[in-house]
Amino acid sequence: MYYNENTIIYFNGQFVKAAEAKTDLYSQSLHYGYAVFEGIRSYPVGGGTKIFKAKEHYDRLRHSAQLMKMPFHYSTEQLMELSYEVLRKNNFTDAYLRPIVLCSANMSLSKGKESYLAIEAWEWTNGYLANKMRIMTSSYRRPNPAGFHIEAKVSGHYVNSILACQEAKDNGFDEALLLDNNGFVAEGPGANVFYEKDGVVFTPAKGNILPGITRATVIEICNELNIPVRETFFTVEEMQGADSGFYCGTAAEVVELASLDNVAFKLNWEDSLGAVIQKAYKCKVLEKEFQLQKEVA
Repeated sequence: MYYNENTIIYFNGQFVKAAEAKTDLYSQSLHYGYAVFEGIRSYPVGGGTKIFKAKEHYDRLRHSAQLMKMPFHYSTEQLMELSYEVLRKNNFTDAYLRPIVLCSANMSLSKGKESYLAIEAWEWTNGYLANKMRIMTSSYRRPNPAGFHIEAKVSGHYVNSILACQEAKDNGFDEALLLDNNGFVAEGPGANVFYEKDGVVFTPAKGNILPGITRATVIEICNELNIPVRETFFTVEEMQGADSGFYCGTAAEVVELASLDNVAFKLNWEDSLGAVIQKAYKCKVLEKEFQLQKEVA
């Protein structure tokens, strides 16, 4: 699904076949989830290939490594160059990139002694989330920010996401909605959340969430289109039965929510601000500014 015998990745200083790459079974990353990563999209733009917000993603990767006290010495510029080379070697344009920083063998509970960078990629068909998702409030909560650097994109944090997502699917829903440690709405297992009510778009405030790059892009779009947007703390009850709702993330882009805990959102998606933002986001990643302006008009 993700690679074949010809797929090329960057790993530990060289380009190698994904099927032949090897990692250490004694690594801290495998045993303790001590790794940081990013999810990045590339798109066909202007007859070529463009990675969307590559700088922002790689700045965050480096920041995550720093927060986790990992030795990591690649610059953002080097990471961007290597990513484009991975895409070129695989002849990918519409693709998903997964850079990950792994740590060396170390069974002690101490900071990493050495790190290894891998950059993987595969062709993308937006198979992560689909429109009209039925979501449920999960019994699992987001990690306590007093116990984790939750603004870092850390591999081990996603055990929480797997548990929440599978709980939702086992109960007949498409996806989960997690609350924070204080009982306020936080985010989806792998996406940030927004809802619309009375012409205003709301999203959880920073502090208990991973503040996604797509989330920042959605807020940027709202500001460009003069759509009021508020970053605040709110409850499930405030979100239930609102006019519309959507998830957003690098993989998901912007996807419609049909209901929360079997309470439907009120507006037809086509009549919602979420639909406008969804179209504007697609124009932005494809650098189709004229179409974006036309949608607004």
